[in-house]
Amino acid sequence: MQARMKDHPLSPEQIAHLLDTEPVGRLATTGADGCPYITPVHFVYMGGRICIHGLAAGEKLHNIKRSPLVGFEVDKLLSLIHDPALPCDTNTEYQSVIIRGRATVVEAPATVTGILDAIVAKYAPQHAGKTYPPNMLKMTAVIAVDVTSCTGKFYA
Repeated sequence: MQARMKDHPLSPEQIAHLLDTEPVGRLATTGADGCPYITPVHFVYMGGRICIHGLAAGEKLHNIKRSPLVGFEVDKLLSLIHDPALPCDTNTEYQSVIIRGRATVVEAPATVTGILDAIVAKYAPQHAGKTYPPNMLKMTAVIAVDVTSCTGKFYA
């Protein structure tokens, strides 16, 4: 597996495209018991950071406040590759990105709004430009992941 990653790296442009277009990423934090905690999330890639929104309370926020080091993964399954003669010889055509970084909970109201605007533009463009109800903002947390390492790979 390691050799394939080195043999099939995604370019920085391909990595950015995957991060811009895929709808679901997975955020990995470390739980209080030391076990990984992985959460599927909606996200945007902006300013070289992964930005996520969610409820203002919960395990991923507790984990980030305790230990800000996180992992983030996004992938795109393009197709399954079957060998017509061998039933167990199946492979996957895919692209994937793995990020390591440091997560913070965003507090600055203008930054929170900017990130939420980008999330709305990606997932619900019909609502772009609308204002957010204050009670919804109180229930929402925004997380920014500053990328410390990023690798992308593909198999075709």
